[in-house]
Amino acid sequence: MIFPLESLVKFKGSIYEITSAASRRAYQLAILKDNEVMDNDGKVVSLAARQLFRGEVHYRIEQQS
Repeated sequence: MIFPLESLVKFKGSIYEITSAASRRAYQLAILKDNEVMDNDGKVVSLAARQLFRGEVHYRIEQQS
């Protein structure tokens, strides 16, 4: 998975968390087949990463009971 280097340097959270969130978001985008995916040449992982780093999509860690 490729993330923009500048975004990674500025990122203050866990790399594991953002990677997991990007993977899940990419899966959602692949299922939806939204116009935004088509505009990004079908590259769902890069689109998901961009959305997360720009704050367009948010994620949270769920605690297991």
